[in-house]
Amino acid sequence: MGEEKFMSDSIHEKYMREAIRQAKKAYALDEVPIGCVIVQDGRIIARGYNRRNTDKNTLSHAELNAIRKAAKKLGDWRLEGCTMYVTLEPCQMCAGAMVQARLTEAVIGSMNPKAGCAGSVLNILEMPAFNHQVQVTRGVLEQECSEMLSQFFRELREKKGKKIHP
Repeated sequence: MGEEKFMSDSIHEKYMREAIRQAKKAYALDEVPIGCVIVQDGRIIARGYNRRNTDKNTLSHAELNAIRKAAKKLGDWRLEGCTMYVTLEPCQMCAGAMVQARLTEAVIGSMNPKAGCAGSVLNILEMPAFNHQVQVTRGVLEQECSEMLSQFFRELREKKGKKIHP
């Protein structure tokens, strides 16, 4: 049992590192650094990162970008048997899309106490009233995911402060 959990933890960390790599792409664009990957049968089938400002599109969240790519790759909107690894707890829009896409599992890095909908503000992913629930694992590489977001917002505050006080 202990060895089985270790294997699961190391696999979750492997794919979360890939999600972090995607978040760094968002960071490089001055986007909030959120990234994700979707895995099926041990293979990454889609990647996504936050591009809201870049695309000038409210819907351009990491999760939605990845869901769109995975559906195209599989030729089906149903993502049963797929796991999404995401660096930040999904918002209500993304959590709803994850349920609608029939994702089997979500692995989350950092929780979002102000807007998260996988257990913080709401838990859309595991609501028994819906026709589908997404199994959730929380806190994988939490510190790395959280630190990247904290650093981004710290730098953003510094930039805004310099603009106000040249």
